[in-house]
Amino acid sequence: MDQPLIAADPHAEIREEVAKLCARFPGEYWRQVDRDRAYPTAFVQALTEAGYLGALIPEEYGGAGLPLSAAAAILEEIHKSGGNAGACHAQMYIMGTILRHGSPDQKKRYLPKIASGELRLQAFGVTEPTSGTDTTALRTVARREGDRYIVNGQKIWTSRAEHSDLMLLLARTTPRDQVAKKTDGLSTFIVDMKAALGKGLTIRPIRTMMNHNTTEVFFDNMEVPAENLVGLEGKGFRYILDGMNAERLLISSESIGDAKWFIRKAVDYSKERVLFGRPIGQNQGVQFPIARAYAQMRAAEALLKLGLEKFEAGLPCGEEANMGKMLAADAAWAAGEACIQTHGGFGFAEEYDVERKYREARLYQVAPISTNLVLSYIGEHVLGMPRSY
Repeated sequence: MDQPLIAADPHAEIREEVAKLCARFPGEYWRQVDRDRAYPTAFVQALTEAGYLGALIPEEYGGAGLPLSAAAAILEEIHKSGGNAGACHAQMYIMGTILRHGSPDQKKRYLPKIASGELRLQAFGVTEPTSGTDTTALRTVARREGDRYIVNGQKIWTSRAEHSDLMLLLARTTPRDQVAKKTDGLSTFIVDMKAALGKGLTIRPIRTMMNHNTTEVFFDNMEVPAENLVGLEGKGFRYILDGMNAERLLISSESIGDAKWFIRKAVDYSKERVLFGRPIGQNQGVQFPIARAYAQMRAAEALLKLGLEKFEAGLPCGEEANMGKMLAADAAWAAGEACIQTHGGFGFAEEYDVERKYREARLYQVAPISTNLVLSYIGEHVLGMPRSY
């Protein structure tokens, strides 16, 4: 029998089941969480119990052992259903550092408990107030003293720190002026946040335009056991960088989900809303921006698919991961613009969920990497132009 030209979605069943789970958490739930600036504990617990947050953990450690494309399908479906995976998505992309570079003891100690939900690995301590996305300029220092490291410094935009048991921390173990390459001398650690809280670790929430549970974190002589060093000392930047393509591909899937939610919402409303004796969707001024956003979304979706295929095949996928993240974020924002414009004044009303999703979608123009840095990457690494920063 001839093979079909277009293969069936291998994750269709996962999408269907995630959609069913998300239906238990409708707009009313997310509006209340947003209003209270609360953490969506019930939603995250439901995802954990269903095994979705352990999707990438190998079966030998109690996970599902699924590929990255399955994780992308899970996150996309959450956003397409009107929810927000920002409360828990880091567990998927942080996971790669421990999976690829963690010791057998670290994997045995942490992965089964993360898969079962006994532990949460949600906090990613990388960005600092003074260095931003210039990661090699970070100032947090980890000094070895016998069987432990003493950590001093500060991180910012460390989302979910208040709701995580573990943090993946990047700190400098060798001064920058003592290394041959500025990317050397950085090390990665697994921090037991519950044990460190109040004993050198301080967390302060940051109120932002969306409910993203983000914080700034301070380290004052915080102790980390030497056995919690991931991989080799001084090679942590490579370990973190290793997972960034996965992070960008997964964030792309969330933006694709947001775009699909906005487009469906806008299309439905444009058919129902009648003004001057005709549905507003009949007017090109309403119809065309929605159609253009749909075209943008499909283009970004195709690039994401290619990036996921390359990632899973072990091929270089930096171009697709970076461009896909930028184009998906652009598509979500264009869809959000079209959706809020279609709804007019009602688009700003809380009960329609559009304004909440609009605020949430805006984040991905800036994080986890800004659009300008993606363009710099394309200019230098794809087009071979002189380095711009």
